[in-house]
Amino acid sequence: MLDERALVDGCRHKDRTAQRKLYELFARKLFVVSQRYTKNRDDAEDVLQDSFVKAFQHIDTFRFECPLEAWLKRIVINTALKHIRKQKPWQNPAELEDVPPNTLPQTEDSLSGLHYQQLLKMVQELPPGCQAVFNLYAIEGYTHPEIAELLDISEGTSKSQFSRARMLLQQKIQNERPIPK
Repeated sequence: MLDERALVDGCRHKDRTAQRKLYELFARKLFVVSQRYTKNRDDAEDVLQDSFVKAFQHIDTFRFECPLEAWLKRIVINTALKHIRKQKPWQNPAELEDVPPNTLPQTEDSLSGLHYQQLLKMVQELPPGCQAVFNLYAIEGYTHPEIAELLDISEGTSKSQFSRARMLLQQKIQNERPIPK
């Protein structure tokens, strides 16, 4: 297997074999990231495709200051966010209402018994604004000020969207669980 430097060098020289190997090496992991930000498989594939096109177009800017996978993941996230921004999910005032904190269940719910695909489907069913903020905050580890800047929204909107996403996911998880006898 080629090391990352040789792979990047091949991609910089537009070597189709190197590009295919780079794609094969990272496509599955990055597709999972793309799925978290989109509503369906087709959109996730579009985001992934656009991301690899951007990566190949800008491979000269990669300086090995971080792992190649992290650089590619950032491209996928930014491409997915651009896809979301085009839909303008923040324009719906009903989505921007603050959710009072006391409406969230305070129980320690376990996710055991739920499969990854079930959880992914639940996240994909969230309204686009909630979905983006939830992914950035809960999964990618961004702060609300960082999310606000990335999505060009207020910090309060970020917090509200995250709170609403949590509430909706907790409701979905409760609905998925079998009722104890």
